[in-house]
Amino acid sequence: MKKVLAINSGSSSFKYKLFSFPDEKVIASGMADRVGMDNAVFKIKLNDDKEYIKNTSIPDQEAAVSLLIENLKKFHVLKNLDELFGVGHRVVNGGEVFKDSVLIDKQKLQQIFDLGELAPLHNVPEAMGIKAFMKIVPDVPQVAVFDTSYHTSLDQVNYLYPIPYKYYEKYGIRKYGAHGISISYVAPRAARMMGKNLYTVKLIVCHLGSGSSVTAVKNGKSLDTSMGFSPVTGVAMGTRSGDFDPSALEYIMQKTGMTIEKAVDMLNHKSGMLGVSGVSSDMRDLLASKNKHAWLARKIFVNRVVRYVGAYAAELDGIDGIVFTAGIGEHDPGVRAGVMSSLRYLGLEPDYKANDTDGEKFISKPDSKVKAMIVPTNEELMIAREVVRLAK
Repeated sequence: MKKVLAINSGSSSFKYKLFSFPDEKVIASGMADRVGMDNAVFKIKLNDDKEYIKNTSIPDQEAAVSLLIENLKKFHVLKNLDELFGVGHRVVNGGEVFKDSVLIDKQKLQQIFDLGELAPLHNVPEAMGIKAFMKIVPDVPQVAVFDTSYHTSLDQVNYLYPIPYKYYEKYGIRKYGAHGISISYVAPRAARMMGKNLYTVKLIVCHLGSGSSVTAVKNGKSLDTSMGFSPVTGVAMGTRSGDFDPSALEYIMQKTGMTIEKAVDMLNHKSGMLGVSGVSSDMRDLLASKNKHAWLARKIFVNRVVRYVGAYAAELDGIDGIVFTAGIGEHDPGVRAGVMSSLRYLGLEPDYKANDTDGEKFISKPDSKVKAMIVPTNEELMIAREVVRLAK
């Protein structure tokens, strides 16, 4: 039996799942949170649903990794490191360097650090996490799995911006997309639910969470996707603006004296649902609020998703199905209903009763020409599968 760790690192945390193969069962999961900060916490949940939480000092990523290995041994999830077949790491942006998952060595790790210019909020913390694992468990294969890899199938027509071509040639300014690991899980699963071949079915995948994207899937590949050079573009999100006129940003800077760094930070961290509502970035809080701006924020969110769904339905020349996944997509019936109602003209007949509850299922009527589905994502499993594929 192989045991594989899947890691999703952030600037001050990492989430993990330990899988057994070939049965693909989760035998432990949890997180190290507030790494390098006060009140750090380590959590581990075992397959008997018992969860253990420890408040302890975790000064850096190395300490967090050591604590993880120590607890996996303590609870007899791992007898020794020989049982650990490999560790897979989610990396947001592989640029044009990494078109597929890779076994990591020092050179590739440095390349991931260098790509931090494209995704500084993501790649650098993820690379730091990989570096810590390489030091603590040096004999265990480390695999990087890139969110952008799924979108390397995009045609230049879809990934180039209509700006001087030299900026693409010199600096790689283009659409890279995101959430590819999630889409690579839910798209095949949706095709199986529909009884169709993944390589002939036309899907729109709505990965809707604190970060959200809409992706057109054709021939089993990404045809077009809403996130661009960075995750700030596309649909409105929890704290990100989505598509925004750069001239308006320049105007705000002139009026307020805001620096470009603070202006971009505003688009990333103070906009979206939080910015419009002034209440919260969480759709559940907005739903419960009586504040009129909270409801306006929800309407804007649905509207922006509908725009991309409509555009991609046109690009695909019609669709067979639409998939809802991630936190909002899986758990917000109101958002799903709003998006589905926009596709009636294509022959989607929503089943609003089915839509009222969560879980993997169809939320369109049986005779609906276009199918609508909830498919819970499982990015960690996809990461673990890539480890098994590459670490043989």
